[in-house]
Amino acid sequence: MIRRLAGAVLATAAGGTVLTAAGTAQAAPAAAPAAPVAPAAGVDFTGIVALSNCSGSLVRGPRSRDGDKALVLTNGHCLETGMPAAGEVIADRPSTRSFTLLDPSGRRTLGTLGATRIEYATMTDTDVAVYRLGSTYAQIRAKYGIGALRLSLARPRTGEPIRVVSGYWKRIYSCKIDGFAYRMREAGWTWKDSIRYTPECATIGGTSGSPIVDARTRQVVGVNNTGNEDGERCTLNNPCEVGRDGRVTVRKGINYGQQTYHLARCLGAGNDVVLGGTCALPRPSAYPRRPSA
Repeated sequence: MIRRLAGAVLATAAGGTVLTAAGTAQAAPAAAPAAPVAPAAGVDFTGIVALSNCSGSLVRGPRSRDGDKALVLTNGHCLETGMPAAGEVIADRPSTRSFTLLDPSGRRTLGTLGATRIEYATMTDTDVAVYRLGSTYAQIRAKYGIGALRLSLARPRTGEPIRVVSGYWKRIYSCKIDGFAYRMREAGWTWKDSIRYTPECATIGGTSGSPIVDARTRQVVGVNNTGNEDGERCTLNNPCEVGRDGRVTVRKGINYGQQTYHLARCLGAGNDVVLGGTCALPRPSAYPRRPSA
């Protein structure tokens, strides 16, 4: 399922439900899962944020500087304006979205970060949204003592231990990369080279947008986005895998994320997402002139 919570309808009290983006009901936990002790690899809640309906993270690319306006990474389907249509790409759109910044333990809220625009968002080929904040990395560190997670430039590999860190639920899921789906289809969307988790990462509604962190390097290699809930074939909340030969595979109960090394390679000076050229991310049909940073 697309693992966001619908609008302002969030988890209810014990025995309640959680609504997915499609408005379908899923049994809700009695309470938000308690944050576990950080794994031995040292992955914790540093740089993790919570959205109104999803999770996210404060990130920086290989060319990011301390004086650049900071970026928040989440899913394209977590946008406050609704899920982008297949083929739709959003760039440089004003936004006043706010994000709750957590302390490294995940038990305390440090403050609120505010966006000035959606830098980039799409659900075509991948499922990603990048927000530009009004504060720089240096300002955030000076005020809260928190640094950003680094986006890896390398494509992750099968068998790598990962942590999916949810700011919404304040929970860390631990598992490994089981493999990759050549193409993954869910309703009208198609995603390329998706990360498939081993079963231990049983992500739920609200974990959408959580960073997938390499447990060894502590760098972000992907962003959590979906899972097959009912065993259906290629329907909303039930993504399927499509091989190079066109064969369709359904894995009920298995969850997925989208790789982010493409995004890391598209971040240029001033933290701009520079589309075209060597950047493999989809671009809008009419890409506007960029405003100054």
